[in-house]
Amino acid sequence: MRKLLALLVACGLMALAMAACGGAGTVTIHTTATNFAQSSVTLQKGQSLKIVNDASDMHILSLGTWSNGAAHPEKEPGAPPLQNEPLEGNSSLTIGPWNTPGTYHVYCTIHTGMNLTVIVS
Repeated sequence: MRKLLALLVACGLMALAMAACGGAGTVTIHTTATNFAQSSVTLQKGQSLKIVNDASDMHILSLGTWSNGAAHPEKEPGAPPLQNEPLEGNSSLTIGPWNTPGTYHVYCTIHTGMNLTVIVS
């Protein structure tokens, strides 16, 4: 019985250590009415990104960026699919998992300048 208990404790500690170092799981960021609350986020390979819309305004998210006032949709090999995905007010959207290391860009197609850089390591 003691060996089983010791094994369970060791497995639990290993799971906590893996979570602390990244790996599988979900990272959460927030939006305001017209922007991401932060301009970039770093994920570990295999993690998902949860975007929480804290405002009543709707966002439409796609891969790409705003640059000089113009939208630039992008095809980003290695990124999870994301094209014109609605994010209703006071709701959330989970994207991923992000399985390929690299730098990716997410933007809101209706709010000029609303850009998010996603770094996957």
